[in-house]
Amino acid sequence: MIPRLSAKDRMPDALRGGVVALGNFDGFHLGHQAVAGEAIAQANAAGRPAIIATFDPHPVRFFAPQSPWFRLTTLDQRQRLFEDAGADAMLVFDFDAELAATSAEDFIVKLLIERLGVSAVVTGEDFTFGKARGGNIDVLHYIGRAHGLSSTAMGPVVDNGGVISSSRIRTALQDGDCATATALLTRPFTVAGIVQHGDKNGRLLGFPTANIDMGHYLRPRYGIYAVKGRLPDGRVLNGAANLGIRPTFNPPKELLEPHFFDFAEDLYGQNIEIEFHAFIRGEAKFDSLDALMAQMAKDCDQARDILA
Repeated sequence: MIPRLSAKDRMPDALRGGVVALGNFDGFHLGHQAVAGEAIAQANAAGRPAIIATFDPHPVRFFAPQSPWFRLTTLDQRQRLFEDAGADAMLVFDFDAELAATSAEDFIVKLLIERLGVSAVVTGEDFTFGKARGGNIDVLHYIGRAHGLSSTAMGPVVDNGGVISSSRIRTALQDGDCATATALLTRPFTVAGIVQHGDKNGRLLGFPTANIDMGHYLRPRYGIYAVKGRLPDGRVLNGAANLGIRPTFNPPKELLEPHFFDFAEDLYGQNIEIEFHAFIRGEAKFDSLDALMAQMAKDCDQARDILA
């Protein structure tokens, strides 16, 4: 795995002079991949390190801590995605009060140039930075050029639906539109988490589940999904998952509960990934456990067909 570096530390000598793709890159969707790809291409052409940066927590979470969860990826997931894209390292800007109060000029000169030794930056043309968003690509060009830092601004990537953005992906997931989210992300939306002990309701119903807390992830539309599970050993399992508060049971409790077909191993304590492939139906309350079991059997049959 590529190294994960903190922007609070001096850049290691071997990675100084690098070309940095600079942005939040939460979903690392097609638009983000274009920015990263340009940075990696510039780095390779110049024989320099290629580094992809990200901010954590997301600036929105820092300024509005009560806002609903909206993350599309964890730092661990981004680290793997950045590595797959061809980066030599991942750089994390810890978004805290100190960073929020840093002026645009200090961000460029003291952080990027002096502390991190960056030689070139590639970012989206709408990227803003510094105290009160005082910096933009024009500021980056002007101040950076005076200190030998080159910068490239990438325009948006568009498709038939318009500009590809994290907000479009979030809206698609909240609508249960997995196909659109997958196309924009270039992979299914994936939740990673530790399998925890639950109320054993699924086991009693004949559909044992691997219960996962959604944590800081965006909540897609509540309901039943066709999913794939990826285990730590690399195996991929087909299944159906309930995401929601389980209205048939009391008290309501939000969980992601994937049931894997033809699988009976113990997954407790393991970190697994759940890929959302298709929305099947909305969450519903059933009058009896027999009715719920019958519907679950239908859901699983539909999920099998979708994933076949």
